[in-house]
Amino acid sequence: MNIRSKIIGTGSYLPSRTVFNKDLEDLLNTTDEWIQQRTGITKRHWASKDETTSDLALRASERALESSSLKKEDIDLLLVATVTPDHEFPGTACFLQGKMGIPGVPAIDVRQQCGGFIFALSIADQYIRTGTYKNILIVCSELHSRCLDLTPRGRNLSVIFGDGAGAVVLQATEVKDRESESHILSTKIHSDGAQAKELWCPGPGLALFGEERMTKEMINDGLQYPQMNGRAIFSHAVRTMSESLIESLTSNGKELKDLELAFFHQANRRISEAIGKNLELDDSLIHSTVEIYGNTTSATIPIGLDDAIRNGKLKQGMLISNVAFGSGFTWGHSLIRY
Repeated sequence: MNIRSKIIGTGSYLPSRTVFNKDLEDLLNTTDEWIQQRTGITKRHWASKDETTSDLALRASERALESSSLKKEDIDLLLVATVTPDHEFPGTACFLQGKMGIPGVPAIDVRQQCGGFIFALSIADQYIRTGTYKNILIVCSELHSRCLDLTPRGRNLSVIFGDGAGAVVLQATEVKDRESESHILSTKIHSDGAQAKELWCPGPGLALFGEERMTKEMINDGLQYPQMNGRAIFSHAVRTMSESLIESLTSNGKELKDLELAFFHQANRRISEAIGKNLELDDSLIHSTVEIYGNTTSATIPIGLDDAIRNGKLKQGMLISNVAFGSGFTWGHSLIRY
């Protein structure tokens, strides 16, 4: 039997609080015009003080299960991708599992930053292909708003990020016709740890201060906030995601003309535009949400998938590619017959 993975449900959740660029002007000593020019972002959603990463994940999970027509008890494996966990340990997947009420099911965190969805998808796809699990829930959830330096010092990064969660349900399916039946054709993932400090959050950490995990000096220096080499990130993201999109197609005997929709991780709109220019892609092929949701890290692609489905843009039978690049460096792709 030719068992493959099929997406049978999607769901997303964006917190109700909307933060417009104007709301950040005085806080970060910036302007709406500056933010839009550099990032393409006009607004983003930030969680309320009572919401946690696993809360956002729960809402997206419930919606994905509803669209799949499965019950929570049908799930064999729970994978949660996040770079903003509820606590340092245990994993956020465990907290989500408790809130869902599905004890005994393996619950695993995937800590691959913006590449989290592609890495989780690749893991889930292998489990299904080997017959280990039948129904897998992947949830990507991020709560960045409490992790940002909301002073002018942190302006370059703090204007980018939004909170939100996206989820997909995968199910084992027997595929007889690869050209017409819904399934994941392939996934491939990459990493380059030599570039880890180009985009990272130094503290708290056991590698910083000898015997102490956290110090007053660390806080005073702002090492608990993300730090980024913007030029390095831009050039690597454009190159690796361009290459990944081509790799996802050619490895399956496809060409750019066969692609019907592309979902990129969206750190900002300039990266997506540069990829489109590199590959001479029509704007209509790239489904973009960064303008209204900001950079939601691992959740960007699953939120985008759900958004495209609910808006009638992604339809059954379409050939789509998902491509991501993020801190680590991590990057990868998947090609899917939806």
